[in-house]
Amino acid sequence: MTTESAIDVEISLHPLDDPVRSSLRGVHRRFAAWEGRIGRYDPEVARFFGHPPVLEERDWTDLATLLGPGGVTALRGHGHVPPEGWTVLDTIESLQMDGSGLRVAHDPDLEVLTTADVPEILELIARTEPGPFAPRTIEMGTYLGLRSEGRLIAMAGERLRPQGWTEISAVCTDADFRGRGLASRLIRAVGAGIRARGDIPFLHAVAHNTTAISLYETLGFTLRKRSQLTFVQAP
Repeated sequence: MTTESAIDVEISLHPLDDPVRSSLRGVHRRFAAWEGRIGRYDPEVARFFGHPPVLEERDWTDLATLLGPGGVTALRGHGHVPPEGWTVLDTIESLQMDGSGLRVAHDPDLEVLTTADVPEILELIARTEPGPFAPRTIEMGTYLGLRSEGRLIAMAGERLRPQGWTEISAVCTDADFRGRGLASRLIRAVGAGIRARGDIPFLHAVAHNTTAISLYETLGFTLRKRSQLTFVQAP
């Protein structure tokens, strides 16, 4: 397996143009596996793969090695054309939003979630479907939650950590407690922790989730980049 020292670092890219590999080369180095220019997270932590903007023949070979036969991943960007034997399963339009203008606020009613809370977290994720969350995703950063009568009803936390930035993710609220501003409180509180260590918040959203995007905009997020997720399956 190729070591990180042999990787083409492509320093001309902004960290947010290459958030997965930037994270895996930095704060999340301990979760990384590499083949050539392709990096991946430990699948117990996250199922993300990082790759150059344009994949060359060798990159596809390295991606197949990391994925394994029949493995599936999402490629960021536009214009990815897999070689023969690969299958394109789906494409989704996505937005990357800059939280430089996020109005942050610490919230003493929120609690820091720990590994002991993972079973409850996974139950909440299954009910609300904010996006993928693996058994060890909580190790990627700080996750905050809110309880009602001891039950976890809302949460949000930190995911990708490209240089100088931190992604806010897993923003979700139990259906019985929506409409009370809990998501806003969580985003602002997670953002406060990010700002306190000198990073800038950002997040991703699928383009059709206009309700969430409108919320993010009211909190101070602005559109940085439109992109596409291309889901591909290895031979």
